[in-house]
Amino acid sequence: MYDYQLIVIGAGPGGYVAALRAAKLGAKVAVVENREVGGTCLNRGCVPTKTLLHSSQIYHDIATGEHAGVTAEQIHVDMNAIFAHKRAVSEKLSSGIEGMFKSAKIDLIRGKGTVTAANTVTVKTADGEKTCTAQYILVATGSVPARPPIPGLDLEGVMTSDELLEGCDRLYDSIVIIGGGVIGVEFATFYNDLGCAVTILEGMDRLLPTMDRELGQNLAMILKKRGVNVVLGAMVQHVEKTADGLTVQYVQKDKPGAACAETVLCAIGRKPYLEGAFAPDMLPEMNGKSIRVDEHYQTSIPGVYAIGDVSSKIQLAHVASAQGTACVENLFGTMEAIDMNVVPSCIYSRPEIAVVGMTDAEAKEAGIPVKVGKGLMGANARTVIVEGDRGFMKLVAHAETGKLLGAQLMCEHATDMISELAQAIANGLTADQMLLAMRPHPTFEEVMTEAFSDLRAKLRS
Repeated sequence: MYDYQLIVIGAGPGGYVAALRAAKLGAKVAVVENREVGGTCLNRGCVPTKTLLHSSQIYHDIATGEHAGVTAEQIHVDMNAIFAHKRAVSEKLSSGIEGMFKSAKIDLIRGKGTVTAANTVTVKTADGEKTCTAQYILVATGSVPARPPIPGLDLEGVMTSDELLEGCDRLYDSIVIIGGGVIGVEFATFYNDLGCAVTILEGMDRLLPTMDRELGQNLAMILKKRGVNVVLGAMVQHVEKTADGLTVQYVQKDKPGAACAETVLCAIGRKPYLEGAFAPDMLPEMNGKSIRVDEHYQTSIPGVYAIGDVSSKIQLAHVASAQGTACVENLFGTMEAIDMNVVPSCIYSRPEIAVVGMTDAEAKEAGIPVKVGKGLMGANARTVIVEGDRGFMKLVAHAETGKLLGAQLMCEHATDMISELAQAIANGLTADQMLLAMRPHPTFEEVMTEAFSDLRAKLRS
């Protein structure tokens, strides 16, 4: 007889959602967590970053409010208060999850969980080791920042996003950010808003290199206009301490370069966190650095499953949550219809960026004929009112069927609008169908009608 039907190792967005869903389906569940409930997303990632960006947005709006007839003097940034607010938000949400665990009668076991045998998890707690058994074990231990083998990244003052989000007692005068992906551009936005001198070093030929080319190119232009030093094609060689603080040496087009700052942020990505998750004689098959799983998220170990950043190529909180739900639905209930191929991604720069589905370049590379429709934000009433930056909405559809295949938005509130387009892709909707309903005026979303109208015209030409 097992102690539980399900033990979840990790209380991040994948683990806690899976645990709550399993409990709702009638399973007896335990969750093992050695840090704060909510995982990286809630405590050292998505939520803290967006909380900081909310603070910097308020400062930016006050400092640049003259166009709307609002002026202010002696605006002050209190970094201690900003980070205290960040912590308060995370703690409130984390305690809310713990409350849901109690209501669902889920046992929360504080400690480091390890799969030590079939159907067995050993937890190192403050009071010693505790052994628990379960019919199923779900590993959802998330990821940690990656530190590439670049000399000098271990110097004092060189931080990862986790370390930077722990808080600081003052605003830096200058910062060099290694990496122009999602993490890099969001922190660049935050520090630039507050008046810090920011340099971004990106090894590829554009920011956000995994996304539509126009998004990264347009964002680089906007950031440069705000005073951010964006260096593309910069291959970092090493970091060293100098009289000016920290200096990052790099090579750009075979020419050496250097960027100096008070601190350095290494934002080159994240890697699965599996330290201590499995005993040496219980290691699962791997797919590179990730755990290999089948279509039901089962590992090579019978009864042991894995979701989220430890097994997925797409490291997003909502992907982990969807996988957790799908996994336990398969184990304890009826599988819900979630299209795991339609994954929206959001970047909280200014303007916001949100994408889903295929870009036109990806479609063409796959041999799929496409047409592209576009709407520009420049003449949009809401964009004019807020003096928004140059933005657009781009839609990609199959040239023969007319079905929407992808969308790329770069505008205010893009992250709140992308779900409409994800639903359209998942349900095979066309431009004609997306134009059946009117969109209210004045809204940012009105441009979507223009983009779909342009797409329909291209499809009919």
